[in-house]
Amino acid sequence: MSRGFTADDVSAQTGRTVLVTGANAGLGFEVSKVLAARGAHVILACRDTAKAEAAMDRIRADVSDAILSFQPLDLADLDQVKEAAAAVLAGPRIDVLVNNAGVMIPPRTLTKQGYELQFGVNHLGTFAFTGLVHRHVDDRIVVTGSIAHRNGEMDYSDLSASRSYHNWARYQMSKLANLLHMFELDRRLGAAGRATQAIGCHPGVATTELQRHLPLPLRYMTPLAAPFFNSAAQGAWPTLQAATGAHVQGGDYLGPQGLGEVSGRSGPARASRAARDPKLARELWERSVELTGVDPGL
Repeated sequence: MSRGFTADDVSAQTGRTVLVTGANAGLGFEVSKVLAARGAHVILACRDTAKAEAAMDRIRADVSDAILSFQPLDLADLDQVKEAAAAVLAGPRIDVLVNNAGVMIPPRTLTKQGYELQFGVNHLGTFAFTGLVHRHVDDRIVVTGSIAHRNGEMDYSDLSASRSYHNWARYQMSKLANLLHMFELDRRLGAAGRATQAIGCHPGVATTELQRHLPLPLRYMTPLAAPFFNSAAQGAWPTLQAATGAHVQGGDYLGPQGLGEVSGRSGPARASRAARDPKLARELWERSVELTGVDPGL
């Protein structure tokens, strides 16, 4: 643990089933590839069928005996989330659910149910899917956060962003929601006597497709700064540790160990005081049940 966790530390996963949301690109793809190489059955839960199939072909090119399957999942549509969850519940039990899918600073866009896209996908879709399938998960539920959560503030007054839209503020709020959800989920799983644990992680600053909405000057500068950031493969290390690490406990939060948690090997990360506030977490849980129509029953 002291030297930090990398993909080389992922143990054999033969016989285990892991569902990874947003698995066709970026961190989700790298996590899926490593887990497949270690023998896990990886279910790639993605919105786009063609992209998922292409990702599976790419994994099989490197891992000839990869055990892969595809589950359609569109976190921007709560009706489809419920359909996907029903399909998962009809299949084999899952050892680990990796909630990786997310969007970052897009132009103002709404989910099918009318919520601002970042809060709707990053939190509400994740909350609903997890809430529906958690009883089918035997070991760990991983929730992906971000350094950006530290400046996030929960504001339920304009969830459609009809009055104002600042993409960074909405992203920060969605990432704070992710951590509030993770901590509250772990508390509730423990109170219910469940062996399943919830664990949080963040990739630091990793060069992935999420950055496609950055302003043009920043996108042009990204290659110059790349040596100081994590690659997508390196950014996947905290997720892999959360999913497989031998010494990980429920409620842990993991991230890169370099300066400012921007890059480096994975280990303990710092969550803000707001993220650890049980009152804020309970309020978010209750509001999420109302907004999604999904009560996890915990």
